[in-house]
Formats: sequence, structure tokens, C-alpha cells
Amino acid sequence: MATDPAAAEPAPRGDDDSTGEPALRRTVGRRMLLVFVVGDILGAGIYALTGKVAAEVGGAIWIPFVVAFALAALTATAYAELVSRYPRAAGAAVYAQRAFGRPFVTFLVAFAVLMSGITSASAAARAFGGDYLAELVTVPTLVAAWAFVLLVAVVNAIGISESVRVNLVLTAVEVTGLLVVLAIGVRAFLAGEGDPSRAMTLTTDGPAWVAVLGGTALAFYALLGFEDSVNLAEECRAPRRDFPRALFGGIAVTGVIYLAVAFTTSMLVDTATLRESSGPLLEVVRVAGLAFPPWLFALIALVAVSNTALINMIMASRVVYGMSREGIVPAWLGRVDRRRRTPWVAIAFTTAVALTLVSTGDLSGLADTTVLLLLLVFAVVNVSVLVLRRRPDDADAPVDGDERGGFRAPTWAPVLGAVVSLVLASPLSGRSADVYARAGVLLAVGVVLYVVNRLLVGPARQADAVAATAHHDPR
Repeated sequence: MATDPAAAEPAPRGDDDSTGEPALRRTVGRRMLLVFVVGDILGAGIYALTGKVAAEVGGAIWIPFVVAFALAALTATAYAELVSRYPRAAGAAVYAQRAFGRPFVTFLVAFAVLMSGITSASAAARAFGGDYLAELVTVPTLVAAWAFVLLVAVVNAIGISESVRVNLVLTAVEVTGLLVVLAIGVRAFLAGEGDPSRAMTLTTDGPAWVAVLGGTALAFYALLGFEDSVNLAEECRAPRRDFPRALFGGIAVTGVIYLAVAFTTSMLVDTATLRESSGPLLEVVRVAGLAFPPWLFALIALVAVSNTALINMIMASRVVYGMSREGIVPAWLGRVDRRRRTPWVAIAFTTAVALTLVSTGDLSGLADTTVLLLLLVFAVVNVSVLVLRRRPDDADAPVDGDERGGFRAPTWAPVLGAVVSLVLASPLSGRSADVYARAGVLLAVGVVLYVVNRLLVGPARQADAVAATAHHDPR
């Protein structure tokens, strides 16, 4: 087994936190952080949901992506400012705890993030069992999705050691597939093939703004992940300086890629075909003039989808395990297999939830549930910025090699970000009642776990546990 050279180095001064536990090693520079942001955003969304967006707006599928990226940038300003104030690996949970000091609110925020990971993995499972897999083998979608979730659970239970190198390889595979689509688009455009005017046509059954809002809500799924990068704050060399630049740079890079892919897809494939496809980019390869085998592209897409699901399920099981260890949810959810040293009960719990979701929702519904949960979290994050600005001295001390200060968002950005998040989370986006019901049930499960554990461990102890966990990584 390879040895990490950094692991053999002595810990720098100040690496121990107030609990006496060793702090995370600050080794991530700006370039690596930028790669992480790009890799975290790229994934199943663009590979699977382009056709669903087309069902909302017709050929002009790039418009919802433009709007989605612009709106995501608003919330990104809130994350950038909060990381500048609290360069810790806790994300939305720590911001909510700092701003409101309410353990139940902190728990709900963390649980919403947790469940968004499971719904995202479930959406990826439905995408896995769709047209991309059908290019290689014929299997009923639901059967393939179930098998996929169980396979992810097995890998998770055996034990998987993730590293930056693995993340880079998987990201490279995902990017390769998108570059193939872009190459196809450039060639077709220069050769006068396809129909560029179709990509400029907005076709809706009702008011255009309602259709764009609905398409934007779906397009949001394709760019989620930028908020995950805050969990690297304690491992960045200079988070206050590097994080805002990497965050906005990553959003800009993926934005350009996604818009070009969306335009190419609509230019080369008719809207009716896109609407019915769960593998829309595969349709682009099928009509391409380039000699690129569709089965190979399908394999690349399956890797991208698998990466999204595996990362989300590993994250979800570890969050449940961490919550149980901190006394926030029942302790039995944190049981560990003695031989494999993996949280098998937490894995079983999150897998059961994922299997249920796969059985009760389709691709767009599960993706929309993921978006809904995170939009509510985004609203809390944006409001947290405004609340915490009233406490200028309430911030973590500067870290080594960094200076106090950092990024400060213009006041209108978090205000507009909170409003936009709530509007997109509202029925104005055209979201179906099933999505709200699904999200409500998932949050209700969390409330039940919270209440049961509160009765078992006592209100004071659980409040302390939630507050303490908000200073660790909830992802």
C-alpha cells in the first residue's frame, strides 16, 4: 500500500484543536480546490437531465442552465463569505448553529443535506438503469436501479478508501465524455449540420416564465456540489484567500461547459427525442458524424453516474454514523462491523431509504426532491450571512498563512439568494405535489429520530451534541 509522504511529516504548530484531537492537515492549494469544485459539480445531472429540461422549455434548454448558474452564484457569495468567517469543515450546519443557536434547526439543516445526498444517489440509480445501460444490455429500469443501489451498498460495506487521485481519475472520465460532446458540436456547427435555430426556440404550454422557472429547478440538480467544497475549508492552506476564487472559478468553468453541451444537444437532437430519453447525451453521439462508438460513450456516462451515487451514499452513511456517535440519533445506527470496520447499520439504513425512493420516484422527481431540500438549506445559509453580520467579532481566528478578512458579499446578493431559493422551492416552479410529499416524509423521518433520541438521552445532552457536531464535518 502506498504511503502518503505528507502523513510522515510532523504536524505543524497549532494543528491540535481545543478538544485535544489532531486537526486536519492543511495541504489543499487553490488549484486542487478548483479541481475539486469542478469535479464535484460535474456528474450525473448533465448526463441525465438535459432531456427533462427540454420537456419544460423546448429547444432553448441552455436558458434554464444560464438562470440556474446565475442564481447559484448568488448563494455561492454567501458560502464564500461564511468560509471567510468560519474556515471550518461543517458547511451549512455550522453556519446555522452560529447564526441561530437552535439545536433543532441545526439538526434539520444537517439532516436535509444528508437526505439530499440519498435522493441524489437514488436519482443517479434511476439514470443508471436508463438508456445508457440499455446501450450495453437490456434490463428493466427498476431492476437495474435496485441492483445498482445494492452494489453501491456492498462496495460501501466492504470499505472504500477515497483519495484525491481517485477523484481526479473519475473527474477526468466525466470530463472526457463532455469533451466528446463538445467536439461533436464544434464539428457539426462548422459543417453546417444540425439546426442551431432549434436551440433558440422556447416552446411552452403556458407562460414562458413558468416554464423557465420549472426548467431552472431541474437544471439546478446538474450544478449542485459547489456547496460541498466548504467541507475542505480546514484542509486548505489559505481558505479565506483561496476558497472564493476557486469557488467562483469552478462555477464559471462548469457553467461554460454545461452551456456548450446544452446548446450542442439541442442543435443536433430534436426536442421530442430528448424529452423521452434518460440518456440525452447518448442521442448526440448517435447522430454525430464522428466515429465515436455509442457503447463507449454509454460506458463513460455510467462511470459518471456511478461516481455521483457512490460518493453520495458513502457520505450519507458516514453522516448517520457520525450523528449516532455524537448522540444526535439513536446509538444503534452507529454500529460498526468489527472485521470490516464499516458502519454497517448506517449503510443498511441509507440503502433502505434509497431503495424506497428508487421504487417510488422517477428520475426527474428524485432530482427535483434533491434540489428542493438543498434550496431550503441555501435559504438558511443566505439568511445566516445577514444574521452573522450583526456580530462582527463572532468569527474564527485566522489560520496559519492566512489573513483575517477574506470575501464579503454585496448585501443584495444573499438577500436575493434567499428570495430566489424560496421562490424556486415554492410551487411557482411547477414542482409536483409528490416532490413536496417525498421531501416532507424524509424530513419527518429525521424529526422522529431526533425526538426519539431526545427522549432517550435527554434534551440538554442532545442540544450539546448537535452544537458540537456543527463544528465537525456533517457531510
